[in-house]
Amino acid sequence: MTDNALRLLRQHPRLAGLAAFPFDFDLDRATQVPVGPVRLASGAPLHAVAGDDSGGTYFLCPDGTVLYASADGTAGVIGSSVTEALEILVGLPGWAAYAELAPGTPEPELLDTVARTEAALRAHRPLDEARSALRTGLGLPARSPAELLIRLHTALACTEPEFLLLDDEDGHAFRPLHSRPRRPPWAPVLARGRADLALLRAGDVQTAAAMRQDAVRRRVVLRAAQFDRAEGDLGLLRRLLRLAATASMTDELRLAAVLVGRYGRAADLPLLNEVRETDFDTACGLSQLPGLDASGAELARWAQGLDESMFGTDPADEPLLTWTGLALDQGLTEHARVALIHELDAITLDQGRLRRPDAPTRLNPAPVGALAREFERLGDLRQALRAQRLYAALQETAWDRVSARLTQARLERSAGRAVQAAGTLAAVRAVLADPGDGSLAYWQRVNLGRFIAEEHYALAVALADARLPQQARAVLAAGDAILGELSDTAAKGVRQLAEETATWVWGVS
Repeated sequence: MTDNALRLLRQHPRLAGLAAFPFDFDLDRATQVPVGPVRLASGAPLHAVAGDDSGGTYFLCPDGTVLYASADGTAGVIGSSVTEALEILVGLPGWAAYAELAPGTPEPELLDTVARTEAALRAHRPLDEARSALRTGLGLPARSPAELLIRLHTALACTEPEFLLLDDEDGHAFRPLHSRPRRPPWAPVLARGRADLALLRAGDVQTAAAMRQDAVRRRVVLRAAQFDRAEGDLGLLRRLLRLAATASMTDELRLAAVLVGRYGRAADLPLLNEVRETDFDTACGLSQLPGLDASGAELARWAQGLDESMFGTDPADEPLLTWTGLALDQGLTEHARVALIHELDAITLDQGRLRRPDAPTRLNPAPVGALAREFERLGDLRQALRAQRLYAALQETAWDRVSARLTQARLERSAGRAVQAAGTLAAVRAVLADPGDGSLAYWQRVNLGRFIAEEHYALAVALADARLPQQARAVLAAGDAILGELSDTAAKGVRQLAEETATWVWGVS
């Protein structure tokens, strides 16, 4: 259903002309999109509806939300509809200057800013007559600058996570239209946990029953208890500890043991040791737990030491992947995606974030590899590839370069980028031929060699299915050459795959 204001602008050239000048919402600029190819991180479609004379573009999202993107790489929601966006554009011309004003700006200060901004615009634009005519023609109410500023800030706050705009070429996110801090990634994750924790403390029977059935809610409520510790929580922490053990070893089970242990009650040692013996994984994960003959003081020291080294009381100190993992488990997919994209953007802009504390001249690429895995878990292969390419570029040894490029090729194949994957596998073969160090001395005898051959055959099939027979045969031949170098042990099971792939590739070709 078309927004009423947008419909009227399209039907009445005079109104469209007023929107374009002096209010810089020009429908004729919609096809220009000078900001370049863009997309929403969520994958939802975008439709350009207007532009401005600075090169910015107004996009319409599927639910009617209006997203503005500037030519210099900033973007943000400015209204839940074209009508709402035009109320702001008409009522606060030069609206971008107000995005930086803090919410709650005193009205005298706001009115002074509006007066100065509009005085500068009136020198070149007939604001007052056009504002009255456009409001009348579109049926827009005359709202006060203070109310419009609140609406603008409310709209901007809705940009993330659903409407984060990405450059479609390199995948990085547009910067926000204001410099206020983003909502931390842990806030939406802990919101449900904090609510559940309050209900458990109040003795809510339904919430207690839900904890028995829902492992994710248990994990999140334990995280809430980590950051909101109360002296009277021991009873419910004991119950949560027992329940957490039913899911075997998790970070939250260890956290539950720590929170119970911090009370220093020797009477809790039988429970803690029983939990430790739940299965092999819990026995390993809680192996340092004091035994049944320990004192309460010993238990408290163990718990405090583990608390200080692994947990603490500030959610900002937790690794980002703790929160994105819990967000995914809670179904907060876009919250997780946005947090991961911002982290990858930050590392891409400043690789110094990867410096090793023990060797400042060297970089630790492991966090980038972890981001690639999280994006793949999320199903976002574009961002997974972006992270994996950076991860591969940061590897120091030939073995690590080959392993990273092999994963990159798999992701490219999975994302339907078979031709790029063929180039990546060619780079893998180049390193095998000239490694530059001794790390690949035995690649033909181990699983790495088998994995390289298998990826060649998987890609050959993908290329054949994509009706690229010449490339498929080339990759097949390269895979056969790899197979020919493998030891009998490493090649075991690959030869049948090679025969099946050859039959398929030549049959399709």
